[in-house]
Parts: sequence; structure tokens; C-alpha cells
Amino acid sequence: MSRIVVKVGTSTLVYPSFGLNIRHVERLVKILSDLQNAGNEMILVSSGAIAMGVNKLRFAKRPTSVVEKQAYASVGQCELMYTYDRLFEGYGETVSQILITGDDMASEEKVASFQATMEYLIHHSVIPIINENDTMNAAEIISIGDNDTLAAIVACHCHADLLVLYSDIDGLYTADPNKDPNATLIHEVHGITEDIEKLGGDSISGQGTGGMVTKLHAADMCTKAGIDMAILNGSTPELIYDLLEGKPAGTLFLAQGK
Repeated sequence: MSRIVVKVGTSTLVYPSFGLNIRHVERLVKILSDLQNAGNEMILVSSGAIAMGVNKLRFAKRPTSVVEKQAYASVGQCELMYTYDRLFEGYGETVSQILITGDDMASEEKVASFQATMEYLIHHSVIPIINENDTMNAAEIISIGDNDTLAAIVACHCHADLLVLYSDIDGLYTADPNKDPNATLIHEVHGITEDIEKLGGDSISGQGTGGMVTKLHAADMCTKAGIDMAILNGSTPELIYDLLEGKPAGTLFLAQGK
């Protein structure tokens, strides 16, 4: 039995048009439910609130102003949780919603409350679904900024064994595969060295806020805390089975000392 935090990015959940990618979401929920049934303790960190708000309100592009982002997130978070609740229920799983801010994670008292709540939920076989509280991220509130970092924070505070980042990429490459045909996928990384950091680049998808830089930062946080982390392509969520069976899948960042 393992405690596994899974983070799913916006680009995995929605199409470029911001419509829900039903196939991806249904497969993801089925796999997480199966892993929960197998005795693992599953925690989901999910992006997508703003994008689903854009779709729900029938706008054509991602908002740019803070107020618009907060409003779209408010609408989209309802739609996101409704979708997860309905799909997980179909597999007999119960989910909960937890929305946090950077301020919450900077407070020892609030972190202790978060940890106690998470332990209670997990003990009762509930799958917590966590997102940053975008609606409350005004200028005076510390923003975590991206859900790769949020997922790493959650993994560390919950003493997870593994963090899996589902994204729109296969993993960490020796070079940008969109520019270099000779770029190869790195299946295993032992430590976030300066050379590894240089491979991060600064790519950010048109829908989410993360890129390889944020994923390497998350890997650094997790591996230093004794937690393995992997990057897998969200379009093939079944890869997590290969990962758990010790087969090559995406990029695995091994915890320090392993």
C-alpha cells in the first residue's frame, strides 16, 4: 500500500477550446478508483477551475485580469467538482474538496489543521481533491502560483510515498523534442543537478500555468523530502501502472538516498 498524490494539469482535463476532455477525465477517474481499491491511499490535486469556468460562461479565451480569473475560477470549480463527484461515485468512491492558498501553507496552525483533516479523510477511504483557491488569490494573499508546486507541498505535508504529475508531455528530455529530433526521454533522474535544471526551459502551455521549470522545482522539493516523483503523459494515464510495477514510464525522479 502506498500513499500517492496525483496532479492533473489543465491541458489534460480540457481541449484547446476549453471544453471538457471527457475521455481523459473518465479514464483518469477509473484508474485512480482502481488504485484506491487495490489498497493505495489516493490524493488528487486538480487544475482546471478557470478553464472550466471559461467554457461554462461560453467565453472564447482564457481571462487576463485578476477579477476575471477569480470569477471564472468560482464558476469552474463548481463544474469541476460536480464532474469528479459524479464520475468517482460511479466507481463507488467518495471524494472531498479542499481549497487552499499560499497563506494557508505558510501558517503552522493551518498546516496542522490541513494534515489532521487529510488523515481523517484518508482513514475513512475518501479521496481528497485539492486545488488552489484562485478566487481568494488577491494581491494581499500569497499565491502558490502553479499546481505542480501545490502538489509537491501536499505530498510533503501528507508524507506521501509518490507524487505523479500528469501533463501534456511525456517527461523530461535531453533537449526540447519540438526543436531537436535527437532529443531523448530521460527515464530516471537521481538528484536535481545544475545540468538537470538547464533542461527545464520555460515552456508554458496555453491553458495552464505550469512548465518543466515548475515540475523540476516540485521534484526537488519531493526528492529532498524522501518522496519519489514522476512525470507522465496525461493522455495515457494507464502509465501509472507501469510506474508502480517498476517498468520504464515517463520520467521518475528518485528520492534522495534511493
